[in-house]
Amino acid sequence: MVAFSSSFLPTVLSSKLLPSPPPATPSHQFTIYSVSTKVDEKPTSTTTRTSPEPVTTQTPPSLPSPPSLPPRKLVTRAEPTIPTIVLNAFDDIINTFIDPPVRPSVDPRHVLSHNFAPVDELPPTECQVVEGVLPSCLDGAYIRNGPNPQFLPRGPYHLFDGDGMLHSLRISQGKATLCSRFVKTYKYITERNAGAPIIPNVFSGFNGLTASAARGAVTAARFLTGQFNPVNGIGLANTSLAFFGNRLFALGESDLPYAIRLKPDGDVQTIRRHDFDGKLSMSMTAHPKIDPDTGEAFAFRYGPVPPFLAYFYFDPNGNKFPDVPIFSMASPSFLHDFALTKKYALFADIQIGMNPMEMMRGGSPVGSNPTKVSKLGIIPRYAKDESEMKWFDVPGLNIIHAINAWDEDDGNEIVMLAPNILSIEHTLERMDLVHALMEKVRINLRTGVVTRTPLSARNLDFGVINPAYTTKKNRYVYAAVGDPMPNITGVVKVDVSGDGGRECIVASRMYGPGCYGGEPFFVAREPENPDSDEDDGYLVSYLHDEKKGESKFLVMDTKSPDLRDVAVVKLPQRVPCGFHGLFIRETDLLRL
Repeated sequence: MVAFSSSFLPTVLSSKLLPSPPPATPSHQFTIYSVSTKVDEKPTSTTTRTSPEPVTTQTPPSLPSPPSLPPRKLVTRAEPTIPTIVLNAFDDIINTFIDPPVRPSVDPRHVLSHNFAPVDELPPTECQVVEGVLPSCLDGAYIRNGPNPQFLPRGPYHLFDGDGMLHSLRISQGKATLCSRFVKTYKYITERNAGAPIIPNVFSGFNGLTASAARGAVTAARFLTGQFNPVNGIGLANTSLAFFGNRLFALGESDLPYAIRLKPDGDVQTIRRHDFDGKLSMSMTAHPKIDPDTGEAFAFRYGPVPPFLAYFYFDPNGNKFPDVPIFSMASPSFLHDFALTKKYALFADIQIGMNPMEMMRGGSPVGSNPTKVSKLGIIPRYAKDESEMKWFDVPGLNIIHAINAWDEDDGNEIVMLAPNILSIEHTLERMDLVHALMEKVRINLRTGVVTRTPLSARNLDFGVINPAYTTKKNRYVYAAVGDPMPNITGVVKVDVSGDGGRECIVASRMYGPGCYGGEPFFVAREPENPDSDEDDGYLVSYLHDEKKGESKFLVMDTKSPDLRDVAVVKLPQRVPCGFHGLFIRETDLLRL
């Protein structure tokens, strides 16, 4: 699965903190309908969502019309205002006649089927350990982020457009507690209080000039009538999490980070939209890199107007240093992730970016450009300006995620590990046709020669390492297997120490028919022991069994050739497919 959120948004975001939302006036009831009849779950975990009315979308010829859905339960919502009712009606006209969801990639009945269907919030609920014993090094919390729409989409909907939801498994003394909570972004709160979607979707709301103009006019009218203020942020915080400066953040690259806290009972609380004392404006990547030796965090943002890229970092206390604008990037590019070494930061200018021609044909404004030559940009890690930025042509290299990078030969060479996206033109529309080939990329800074070595023929993404080896040479990578994407059917361990010419997978675990997982995360067995083996630890991940309608939390032994389970936790509610997560130790949770 290629997981990201776009930064090609109006540049009206600012660094203002999220204001306290006014309390909703409970005076109206709406009916709850199930999202999809394709979700195979037990009756005790039926998926329901709130919506002011049933979905009114045009069905593609390849998809059957869904049967009438009975109401499940009633919830209290604020009474919609007259402007809201009128503009919702215009939205329905656009969704029905101007831009109906005729493509499977934006049809909610297709996108939100099976384990991609959203779930309701779950308060802290005790879980049952059904196999093995949870290792003592897992005292803390595993938290995974992902899209989970608050309302049933009334028109086109892309997988990346869902509200952020955090699924947190708090582990203490061998016991586990699951909690699922929305990230209470400004967008989420505004729409919750309005009882309906207000802010348009990025990936599915601007397909074609006519649809973009119509939705732009409705959005402007909503702003002028006071329904929302884009200055307060319009992001989803649905992509990843990061812990630095003694704070935990939920991240999505179209907005500022949202500070998160875990309460002692395992509940997840959104604190506020965080602008680092006014020093961070507009947005930040969802993939900052944290140096485990210094505690510093390095990040960037990108956008549709010059400078298309800005690089910055934070000290161990979370204090932000000034931006380094990169004007040498000649056009707006999709920069979801980057790599970091002890000396350099690496940015990939890939073949995805703004695509006006595709938009004119009715497609998304974000798309691929097959005539563009991909480049790698390298800048000193502590650069104060871009004067030492160097760009290297690397045709055909399209990096969405970067796994790790390090320096060699006294800093004259850089080695980077990353999945290279083949058939990049399918990234947004046909993820099932995307193949990610894991590569070792070596850049010689003296000669300018870039060499690339494939490490496995498998379709691998969501690669992770032992976090202690970030910015340093590592031997092992743990990656999710797409068969096809976005379904994760297994996980593998890859030995990257060789020079290629052979299959580098040294351990493999396939989940079995109807079972789908997500990004793994490595947790060291002895995190305080500097003499521990790099691969001495456990992989953790959520898994959903569609045949049984059950979700589990897996703990896998990274030294075993089949990545065998050492513990399995049965979860009280389905955890849908998502994006990125992390494990936070109890000592760090106490510092939040």
